[in-house]
Amino acid sequence: MAITTEVPLSWSRQDIEQRLAFKGGRYTRVNTLLSILSGGILTVIFYALLIPLEGTFFAEMFTRRGFIPYLICFFSLWSLSILFIKYRKLSLQKKSLAYIVVPSDASFVLSSTTVDTVIDNIYECVDDPRHFVLFNRIIIALSNLRNLGRVTDVDEILRSQAVHDESSMETSYSLLSGFIWAIPVLGFIGTVLGLSQAIGGFGKVLQTSEELSQIKTSLQGVTGGLATAFETTLQALIAALFIQLILTFLKKSEEEFLDSCSEYCITNIVNKLRIMPFENQNDN
Repeated sequence: MAITTEVPLSWSRQDIEQRLAFKGGRYTRVNTLLSILSGGILTVIFYALLIPLEGTFFAEMFTRRGFIPYLICFFSLWSLSILFIKYRKLSLQKKSLAYIVVPSDASFVLSSTTVDTVIDNIYECVDDPRHFVLFNRIIIALSNLRNLGRVTDVDEILRSQAVHDESSMETSYSLLSGFIWAIPVLGFIGTVLGLSQAIGGFGKVLQTSEELSQIKTSLQGVTGGLATAFETTLQALIAALFIQLILTFLKKSEEEFLDSCSEYCITNIVNKLRIMPFENQNDN
């Protein structure tokens, strides 16, 4: 009976999206469907937790101020879902830095004849190198070295792939950037609606009420529009600020990871390269 051994890094087993039976996004990209469902579920849970607080100021901020607070809550929790999933995926990517796939022997020289040794070591560490930023860079560079036999191209390929990975990282945050813009806009829309409601209500009070006591009573309903105006803006600004802070720290962590990948490649790949005699002859 054949004995199968599991590799230490398994994208199919350890990626959070794969574990939840969703198609995992490459590297730290997030599956949109999973993030939407997570945001929706968290929104339902949040409003369920407000039921025991019914009648309090905090609960009324989210339930008695029209439909805008519901949208702010949903987009905010959707954003937090994306950030959490990205954090988990980035944590898995960082684990790849702990594995040195190039033999540590000082006499080892990386060339077209020894490429297979490194590639075999990679497949002993991961199930699919394409889903790991670091190993995908190395595989692309070493495949070129094996096919063309030119060690002088390896460093250039690694640098080119590093630029591509940085661009891919930037685009993976585009949806979050849109939410950070959209959430305050929703707050301002709530402000406009609230002020419109308050001004319209105040006009009706002046038209229908003649005595001061009646005006005071009627104005109590008008203040509800003012509450909607200012509280929705407050909710949106706090939510956008909180999301922006988390995004900044996570993005910084991902940028540092990409820098560590470049340093890894220089130390363990580029520094192991040696130009073979036949390459010097071809260059001349």
